[in-house]
Amino acid sequence: MHIPPHDNHNQPIVGPGHPLVPLNYFNIVKLRRGESHDFAVPGYETCIVPATGSIRVEVGGQRHDDLGGRGADVWDGEPEGVYIPTGMTARITCLSDRAEIFIAGALYDQVLEPFAVRRGDLDIIQYGSDDTKTHRKIKHILGTKYHGRVGRLLVSELYTVGTGGWSGFPSHKHDSDRTDQAGEMIETRHDETYNFRFRPSHGSGLQMLQREDNQPGDAYHIMDGSTVLIDRGYHPCCVLPGYEMYYFTILGGLSQRSLKQYFQPTHADQLHKIPGIMDMVAKFK
Repeated sequence: MHIPPHDNHNQPIVGPGHPLVPLNYFNIVKLRRGESHDFAVPGYETCIVPATGSIRVEVGGQRHDDLGGRGADVWDGEPEGVYIPTGMTARITCLSDRAEIFIAGALYDQVLEPFAVRRGDLDIIQYGSDDTKTHRKIKHILGTKYHGRVGRLLVSELYTVGTGGWSGFPSHKHDSDRTDQAGEMIETRHDETYNFRFRPSHGSGLQMLQREDNQPGDAYHIMDGSTVLIDRGYHPCCVLPGYEMYYFTILGGLSQRSLKQYFQPTHADQLHKIPGIMDMVAKFK
């Protein structure tokens, strides 16, 4: 499902119990200097990530100042964030002239401890190549290093490296908890939500969603600010030549936090042709 860019007036874009991605929560909050936003999401753990601007986050007796600091867009510096335990009230205060803040969430019933993720804590991986038109960089904010401190939520930022090209390829899906005959997990159910940005901002791209291998699927024209909900199927995306693409990524697991992607059989040979792809896969486990 594609949700076109719009002013959501600080109200959730993907609310609790969404019929397509019930394991996800997503909001974009925009504030001016000195303004605050209080929120709590019962049943969902969340992560606050400034897209631009600087903020303060107060939660559970903790105070985290000067989070973020990016300027004009998401290419202007590294991300930072704060993990908010399930249902806990947090206050966001804008410290810069303006701030745009992503709030990512996953369904989870236990209450853990809040903590901040600073730029030095990021887990960054780059893979692919210009030759294969798959060159991209992933900045894991809530990645594998936080197993045990986070319940079901994975949060990352993904960038195409250079202009044009593909992301999320080889095509894969993660819409079912499945095991092989030996009981080994071969796929996990993780609902996924994206929010896209382009540089320059008038750029655009394409999000594919193929429900079955070798059968026609859906395609969405994505623009700066587009939100896409991935409920099931194989889902590569691409950006027009001459433009860079970014997408904020939320993954919420049904039964575990570690993601097990199932690669589309038709394109499975590409796993051995794209440099670094298996290192990328390992970072989601």
